[in-house]
Amino acid sequence: MKISAFHGALLACTIQAGSAFFCVSAQAQNTSELGFGLGATNYKGDVSPQYQLQNNRPALTVFYRKDVSVPVTLRGAFTGGLLRADDGNVSGANGGVPPLQNFRQANTKGSVLEASVALEYNFLDYHYRTDKLHFTPYLFIGLAGFYANTRTESTTLGGTYNQRGSILGVAVPMGVGFKYALSEHFNLGLEFGARKAFTDQLDHLSEQDPFLVNRHDQDWYYYNGLSLSYTFYKIPCPDQYKKNKTLLK
Repeated sequence: MKISAFHGALLACTIQAGSAFFCVSAQAQNTSELGFGLGATNYKGDVSPQYQLQNNRPALTVFYRKDVSVPVTLRGAFTGGLLRADDGNVSGANGGVPPLQNFRQANTKGSVLEASVALEYNFLDYHYRTDKLHFTPYLFIGLAGFYANTRTESTTLGGTYNQRGSILGVAVPMGVGFKYALSEHFNLGLEFGARKAFTDQLDHLSEQDPFLVNRHDQDWYYYNGLSLSYTFYKIPCPDQYKKNKTLLK
C-alpha cells in the first residue's frame, strides 16, 4: 500500500510530537515556576454573541508550571473573575443595536471560578538560559472545572427572563501566550485564552422563547492577562554520585 507524501509527513510530525511530549530530554533543565497574573474575564453567549472588549471585567489567576520536556510544560491554575454582558453593547450591521437585542434588553452579571490543568507547547527552548534574549511564544490546551454564579435580567420582558443561579461545569481552555525572562528567576507572561463551556446556561436563557434566544450555541468565557512568575531550579544528581555519596565530599 502506497503512502502519500502528505500522510507520510503527517505521520512523521505525529511521531516527533509524541517523542517531544513523552520523552524528557537529557539536556533539559529540571525547572518549575510559581506565579500569579492580573487580567480580565469575558463572556460570549446569547447576551453577547461576539467577543466584546467593553465586557472585560477584572480577574486574577495563580499557577504552577512544571517541565515535562524541552518544549512541553504542564500547568495547574486557579482563576477567578467577573462576568458581564449587555444587549445594548451589541452592534448591528448599521452600527446600531440589532432589533432582537433592542427588543429584549437583557443584561448578565456575575462571576466565575476555575481550576484547570493545561499543556503548554513552547516554540523556542525557553529553558536554555545562556541567550541574552530569552523568550518564547506558546500554545496551550487543557481541561477545567468551573463554578459560575450569574444573574440575567430583561428590562422589557421581565418574568422568566429575570433569572439567577449557579452552575458547575467542565470547560476546555485553549489559547496562545508569550513568555519573557526578566532575569534568571523572574519571568513576565502575556496570555490570551478562550474556554469552551459545554453548557448554554451561563446566562440562564437557553430555555426561553426560541425566537428570542439561540438554543444551539453554547456559551464561552475568556481570560486574558499579564503574569509574573518565579523559576525554581533543581539540578539532577548523576547516578554515579547517588550510588557513591563519598564522591560528593
